[in-house]
Amino acid sequence: MAPRILLVRHGQTAWSRLGRHTGRTDVPLLDDGRRMAKLVGERLHRAPWDGLSGAEVRTSPLSRAAETCGLAGFGDRATPWDALLEWDYGDYEGLTPAEIKERAGQDWLIWRDGVPGGESRAELSARTDEVIAWARSADRDVLVFAHGHVLRVLGARWLGLDAGFAARVRLDPCGLSVLGWAYGMPAFERWNDTGHLDGTA
Repeated sequence: MAPRILLVRHGQTAWSRLGRHTGRTDVPLLDDGRRMAKLVGERLHRAPWDGLSGAEVRTSPLSRAAETCGLAGFGDRATPWDALLEWDYGDYEGLTPAEIKERAGQDWLIWRDGVPGGESRAELSARTDEVIAWARSADRDVLVFAHGHVLRVLGARWLGLDAGFAARVRLDPCGLSVLGWAYGMPAFERWNDTGHLDGTA
């Protein structure tokens, strides 16, 4: 079996609801975020995944991801891993895009302009490449719980694309994605699937 990566973004937090850049600040889940985590867990314990008994599970050590993992029913199998931490936003931590544009005095896009005092796009890309190398190291699926930007870059790098491709894909709280294969090449099998949150899956 060619290995796949199943991705789960953490549930809703107060900062994610407001669009604040939440990197290394340990913001807890809202009650709604906990509900989301239980719903994605219920989905992963039904067909076709049936609890992913053979999969290896890792999570960002930040509480919003680790709690999502636990509430989804995978906490006892998960290993925390710093490679899954969110982008370090440096001076822009906690700010919304509008606040950053006002501070910068010009139009701003994280994928183009980066973040002062934080992590470069190249550094983030290198971390996600480490995750991909681990995922492909054995014949088993892996399940990871992490954050919006790092998971979007992980998707781009799985496809062999520059991290900037991540600007073109959105990922909602507790969105489920599957990075797999098509015609022998890395592919998106599923992206930002939220059917478990609205009752359509």
